[in-house]
Amino acid sequence: MAKAGESSFSDEIMESDIEFEGEVVEPDNDLPQKMGDPSVEVSEEMRDKAQLYKKKGVDALSEGKLNEAIEHLTEGILLNPTSAILYATRAGVFMKMKKPNAAIRDADAALQINPDSAKGYKSRGMAKAMLGKWEDAAHDLHLAAKLDFDEEIGAELKKVEPNVHKIEEHKKKYERLRKEREMKKADTERKRKHAEEVSAASAVLKDGDVITIRSSNEFEAKLKAASSLSRLVILYFTATWCGPCRFMGPVYKSLAEKHRNVVFLKVDIDELGNVAHRWNVTSVPTFSFVINSKEIDKVVGADKAGLERKLAQHSSP
Repeated sequence: MAKAGESSFSDEIMESDIEFEGEVVEPDNDLPQKMGDPSVEVSEEMRDKAQLYKKKGVDALSEGKLNEAIEHLTEGILLNPTSAILYATRAGVFMKMKKPNAAIRDADAALQINPDSAKGYKSRGMAKAMLGKWEDAAHDLHLAAKLDFDEEIGAELKKVEPNVHKIEEHKKKYERLRKEREMKKADTERKRKHAEEVSAASAVLKDGDVITIRSSNEFEAKLKAASSLSRLVILYFTATWCGPCRFMGPVYKSLAEKHRNVVFLKVDIDELGNVAHRWNVTSVPTFSFVINSKEIDKVVGADKAGLERKLAQHSSP
């Protein structure tokens, strides 16, 4: 059993391991093997000699003389660097020597010469599997199988594909965890911003007090703050010359002290006539009940009982 660690998407997601099937080897770090010069013009004589070296290499391979096989095949490659089969054959020998990186270099050379080299894909796929690069291995082995399937490719795919499936499941798991983490982060950010808005809104509203409005900008700021807190607002439109207003003023102040979650605003129509006009105030005192900057009800006149009744109705949860 081979074990490979998979890093998490972020430090907040714990590292997890996948248990892989099959043997993996340490990468070979030898100096690159001799490669042919693709610019060389290959004569028929050179091609024939290269074929002889290929035969000697295959014979040595069959006798288990791997180093000798490499030497013969290398001579053949130097004579005929345009032969994909020579590179692919030497890649196979490197595989038996457990030198996957050398095999991959030869397989790459073979595929550069012949992009349809089944043996090139097969050698490279098996070498990638030997290094534990399961997804790359499966890709090359499937291409090899399409070009020229054999039992060895089939057997290798049976080893590789379960590991690829484990990787896919692992990725799905961590993609799900990543999305959950992002959703959690976004939710935390939303809550943080909301808390900031609530704090800012609370700072401009005076619970239990009547807020006298001095400007249109202040009026809009108070309505916006109340909306962010989903609070009921009462707009008390008054005037200094209004007798009934002098009677309702203390009543309004007393209600503010009792209903601390309701925003009590006071607007003098002579100071802020534009605001009074916008809210269709035609007489004072007028009490407008507002939620989210929209009027939902109104009491006109010095109607203490009516004001208390409407307040109880609209301020109840």
